[in-house]
Amino acid sequence: MGIVIAVISGKGGVGKTTATANLGLGIALNGKKCVVVDFDIGQRNLDMILGLENRVVYDMVQVMDGDANIKQALIKSKVSPNLYFLAASQTKDKSVLSSNKVEKLITDLKEKFDFVILDSPAGIESGFEHTIEFADAAIIVVNPEVSSIRDADRAIGILDSKSAKVKNGEEVLKWLIINRIVADMVESGEMLKSEDILDILDIKLIGKIPEDKGVIDASNQGKPVVLDKKSIAGQAYTRISGRLCGQKIDMQNVEISDSGLFKRIAGIFR
Repeated sequence: MGIVIAVISGKGGVGKTTATANLGLGIALNGKKCVVVDFDIGQRNLDMILGLENRVVYDMVQVMDGDANIKQALIKSKVSPNLYFLAASQTKDKSVLSSNKVEKLITDLKEKFDFVILDSPAGIESGFEHTIEFADAAIIVVNPEVSSIRDADRAIGILDSKSAKVKNGEEVLKWLIINRIVADMVESGEMLKSEDILDILDIKLIGKIPEDKGVIDASNQGKPVVLDKKSIAGQAYTRISGRLCGQKIDMQNVEISDSGLFKRIAGIFR
């Protein structure tokens, strides 16, 4: 049986869907069989980042309603035979989801894949609650700013009270990704430091992703940035994917700018 990971944020626009696509592909490139599922009913975006928008025939709602089977609806990645995608419906709304249908879908996927990654919708409404309900773990994606941290804290509170595992007396694993870090802004105090964010949220840090203009270009081209070996964000996603697959990979400090690093080195030799 595979592990189900919900990727959540609370706040929209922090890079959650981009993280889902890149982590899914990164895990697949590590030899693990992975499926990414778009739970943002009515607003489908994950397919475009994966470059699979023209291949969607059936969606998850049609699978849950019995209008298609999982094999018909799963779309294989163009770049890795280990990665599959299950689309959200664009013609329905979140009210079509029910706990029984979601549980059956996720159970079926867990039997077929090592990793089942669920891309939750923004906000903390019913679609979010269905995404987290049967997750074994959650990745919380935040930007280093107060509003993002506040909304993430609310999302974690709901996760810790409404997930099926918690109701059964178990714990949902939680990992933090800090996204879109600009080192100069962290050093100047315009962005929160990772230490401050961890003090507020009190969950395990699994990765830091620096701001990288190449992410937008990669998303527009339907080629996840994890494929770009020269991209600093792509390298960060590669490291996080390795950690999720059980590899011991040191955490790189992307919060120090080149000038800040030079000053530190110069200070050593004074």
